[in-house]
Amino acid sequence: MLVKTYGSAVTGIDATTITIEVSVDRGIRYFLVGLPDNAVKESQQRIMSALKTNNLRWPGKQITINMAPADIRKEGSAYDLPLAVGILAATEQLPSDHLKDYIIMGELSLDGGLQPIKGTLPIAIQARKEGFKGMIVPQQNAREAAIVSGLEVLGVASIAEVVAHLKGEELVEPTLVDTRKEFAIHLENPEFDFADVKGQENVKRALEIAAAGGHNVILIGPPGAGKTMLAKRMPSILPPLSLHEALETTKIHSVSGLLDANASLVAQRPFRSPHHSISDVALVGGGGNPQPGEISLAHNGILFLDELPEFKRTVLEVMRQPMEDRKVTISRAKVTIDYPAGFMLVSSMNPCPCGYFNHPTKDCVCAPGLVQKYLNKISGPLLDRIDLHVEVTPVSFEEIAQESEEERSEAVRERVVKAREIQTERFKEQEGLHNNAQMHSKQLRQVCRISKEGTEMLKNAMDRLNLSARAYDRILKVSRTIADLEGSINIENHHLAEAIQYRSLDREGWLG
Repeated sequence: MLVKTYGSAVTGIDATTITIEVSVDRGIRYFLVGLPDNAVKESQQRIMSALKTNNLRWPGKQITINMAPADIRKEGSAYDLPLAVGILAATEQLPSDHLKDYIIMGELSLDGGLQPIKGTLPIAIQARKEGFKGMIVPQQNAREAAIVSGLEVLGVASIAEVVAHLKGEELVEPTLVDTRKEFAIHLENPEFDFADVKGQENVKRALEIAAAGGHNVILIGPPGAGKTMLAKRMPSILPPLSLHEALETTKIHSVSGLLDANASLVAQRPFRSPHHSISDVALVGGGGNPQPGEISLAHNGILFLDELPEFKRTVLEVMRQPMEDRKVTISRAKVTIDYPAGFMLVSSMNPCPCGYFNHPTKDCVCAPGLVQKYLNKISGPLLDRIDLHVEVTPVSFEEIAQESEEERSEAVRERVVKAREIQTERFKEQEGLHNNAQMHSKQLRQVCRISKEGTEMLKNAMDRLNLSARAYDRILKVSRTIADLEGSINIENHHLAEAIQYRSLDREGWLG
C-alpha cells in the first residue's frame, strides 16, 4: 500500500514542503531515498523502538520511503514523526484519510515521546501558504506555530497522541494564540533604563540620534567610563518592533533553535553581544549546514561589539558588505541562501592599549606609535561605515553623587518614535527604506539639501579631517536625523555642525 505524508525542509529562513511517500510490499528490506542525511537515516532505530514501546507494530515487510523533491537535502531528526505516521498508515494501523491535510514534524524519543524541533514558524507560514489545514508538532513548538493565523496547530507529547487523534479516539485540542495580544504584552518594560546613567549627556544625545535614524555608532573612552552600560540601554530607546518585524525576527531565532520552550513571538528588539574571540563564520553565518550568524540574529535590533580592536581583523572585514546591503548571502556549490542582516552596529573601544590616552587625570603609558597601531586595527573602510564616533569621558565624583533624577528611556523613546514617523512618511514610496541610515545616493540628494554656508562648512571639515566620500554621505544622513528630531523641514547649519563633530574620532581628528 502506498501512503503520502507531508513534512518540511528549512533552507535559510524559508521552508519547502516535503512529500514523504511510503510503500510497503513483500520482502524484508528497508529503503530510504531522497537525499537524507545521517540523522534522517538513523530514524529507523528510533521509530522501531517508539512503535514497540507504544504497542504498535513494525511491519515485517519491505518498506520503501521516498522524500520528494529528491534534489533537496533532508537534514535533522525532525522527520521521525512523519516517517513513523507514514509507515503506520501504509500498514493500515491508522487511517490515511486526513494525512493530506497536515504538515507533520517531530523528533521521536525511544519511548515515543516527542522532542522540540527548529524552524517551526517558517514551516507554519509555508503550510498556510500552500493551503494545508493544520500542523502536528511537538507541544513545545505549538505556540510558535500558532502565531500563524488560519492554521490548526496540534501540539502533541507522544506518537500515541498522534495515533489516537488520527483514529478519532481522543482528539487533540488545537493551540490558540492571540498574536496581537501576545505582541502587546511584551512590548514594554525594558530591562535597562537611561535613568540609571549619571551624567554623560553628550553620549546620551549621540545615542538618541543613532536610535532616531538607525545609525551605527562607536563609543571610545577609557575603562570604566560607562561605554558598555550606555550600549546596553540602547534597546530601551529604540522604537517598538512592528508586528511584521517581530515575525521576521522570530523566524530567524526559530531557525537557529534559540526560542524558549513554549515561546511564541519575539516582541523585544534583539541585543546580541558576541565575545571578541568569535569566528567570521559565527558572526556572518554559514558552516557545513548553513545557519544564521550573529549579525542575522541581531536583525531589527542591535549588534554590540565590545572592545572592537580585540576582534580579529578578518571578522571585522566580513561585516562591511552586510552593513551596506542589509543581508548576508551564503553561497555553496548547490545552494545560495540569503539571511537578513538589518542591524544597528554599536561598538566600543579603549583609545589605546593601556586605555588612558587623552584621559583628563591619568597618564597614558603606551610607547610612541602604539596608539596609532592600536587604532589601525580598525580599517578605514569599516570606520567609514560607522556614522557617529562618540568620545566617552569619565564621570566625575560630583556627577555620580548627585541626587538629581536623570531622564528616563521612555521620554527619549517618544522623541525617537516621532523622528521615525517623519522618516516613515518621507520614504513611504520607497520599498525597504524605513530610516535615514538606509538612504542611497539618490534619496540623499533629494532630502539632504544644505545651504551654501553649510556646503562651505562641510568642505572645510572634510579637508581638515581627511574624510572620504562615504563619510560625507554619513554626515548628511546624521544631520538629516538631527533635523528630524527637532521637527525641522530643512537641514540648518547647526544640525550640520553637530553631525560633523560626530566624525571627530577619525584618525586624524582623534590623534590631533
